[in-house]
Amino acid sequence: MSMFTSTQIILAIMVVVYIVAKALKLSTELSMLLAAVAGALAGGAGIPARHIAEGAFTYFDIILIFITATLFMNLLKESGGVAFVIRGILKKFHRRRSILFILITILLLIPGALTGAGSVTVLITGGMISVVLSYMGLSKPKIAAIIFLIAGLSAAAPPVSLWAMLTAAGVNMPYVGFFLPLLIPCVVLALLTIFILGWKGQSVDLEKALKELPEAPKGMNWTRVLLPFLFFLALVILGRVLPHSFPILGLPLIFVFSAFVTVLISPVELQILKISRDTVKQLLPLIGTLTCVGILVQIMTLTGVRGLIAISIVTLPIVAVFASLFFVLPVSEAVLMWGAAPVLGVPLVLLFNTIGLNPIIALAGMSIIWPLGDALPPTAIIGRLTKDTVGMEEPYTQMLKHCIVPALIIMAVGTLMVIFSKSLSFLTLL
Repeated sequence: MSMFTSTQIILAIMVVVYIVAKALKLSTELSMLLAAVAGALAGGAGIPARHIAEGAFTYFDIILIFITATLFMNLLKESGGVAFVIRGILKKFHRRRSILFILITILLLIPGALTGAGSVTVLITGGMISVVLSYMGLSKPKIAAIIFLIAGLSAAAPPVSLWAMLTAAGVNMPYVGFFLPLLIPCVVLALLTIFILGWKGQSVDLEKALKELPEAPKGMNWTRVLLPFLFFLALVILGRVLPHSFPILGLPLIFVFSAFVTVLISPVELQILKISRDTVKQLLPLIGTLTCVGILVQIMTLTGVRGLIAISIVTLPIVAVFASLFFVLPVSEAVLMWGAAPVLGVPLVLLFNTIGLNPIIALAGMSIIWPLGDALPPTAIIGRLTKDTVGMEEPYTQMLKHCIVPALIIMAVGTLMVIFSKSLSFLTLL
C-alpha cells in the first residue's frame, strides 16, 4: 500500500469517527479529540501523549489573549460603562438614525475586535443593542441577523483576528500588516449590514427603550469609559513606536493592565474574583475548542493527513480554488470552527503566496468569510447564542433568511480581496 493511500485511509477514519461522535451528540471539542486519537491509532502511533500535550498548548498564547481581553470587557460592563455608553448615544441620537446606526455598529465591533470572539460581542453588547433595535420596529429574526453578522465581522476585525493569527502561525508568518486589510472591510461590511437590514425600521421609542435598558451607576462618565481604552492604545503604540526602548509587553499583559485601570476608576466596587470566574466559565467552550484544535492539527501533522490536505488543495486549478472559497470556508468553520484556519488556511496561503498573490491581503479576505460558518450546523455556536440573547422565538431559519443578502456581499468582498490581493498590497504599508 502506498503512503498516499494509507494517509487517505487515516483521513477517512478521522472523518468517520468525527461524524459518529457528532451523531452521538458529543460536543465538537470531544469529537475532534476522538478523531485525533483515532487518526493516531490508525497511523500506528498509538496514543502519543507527547504530541497530545504539545498540541494542547499550541494556541496557549491565543487563549491568554482570549481570557484577558474578555475579562477586560466584562469588568467594563460590570462597572456600568457599556450601559452608560448605550444610554448616552440613544438619548442624543435617537432621532438621527444614520448616526445611531454608525455608533451601534462601533459598539458591536469593539468587543469582538479586542477579544477575537464574536460570542463576546453577543454577550457584552448584543442584548442591549437588541433592545434598541426592537424599539425601532425591527423583527427579532432581523435583529438576530444584524447582531450575528456584525459579531462575526468583529471577530475578524483587528487587533485580534483568530483566523488570521492561527493561519499566520501555521506558515511562520508574523502577525504584522493586518490592521488596515482587516479593519476597512470589516467596518464597511458591518455598516452595510445594519443599513441593509435596519433601514426600514422606525424612530426609536426612547422612553420605552430607556426603561428596559439597565441603569448606569452614579458617577460613571465618558472619562471613566474611555480612559482604559486610551491606556490600552498607548501601550500598544509605544511598543511599536519605541521598540528598542519600550518593553514588549504582549497583548495579554496589556489587557491585564487595562483591566486594572478599569477597576481603579470604576464608580462601583467590582467583585474581581467573581467576574474572573464567570469570564473563564463563559470562555470554557472556546478554550476547549482551541485546545482540541491544537491536538487535532498536531496529530494530522504527525500522520501526514495535514500534508495530504495541503497537496490536494495546491494541486487544484486556481480558478476552482477561487470559485469554491465562498462555500469551503464557511462549511469548514461550521465543522472545525477555528480549526479550519490551520487545516485549510495554511495550504491556501502557501498556494496564494506561490502564485504571486499578497498572503496578508488574501488571508484577510478569507478571515472575513470564515465567521459566516458560525451560523451553520453542526456547531452554529454563535448563531444559537445570538438567537437566545435576542430572545427570538421564531424558527432559526428565519434568522438565516435575513442573513443571505449581507452574507453574499461579505463572501463576494472576501473573494475579491483574495483575487486582487496583489493590487491591494499598499494597505499593508500604511
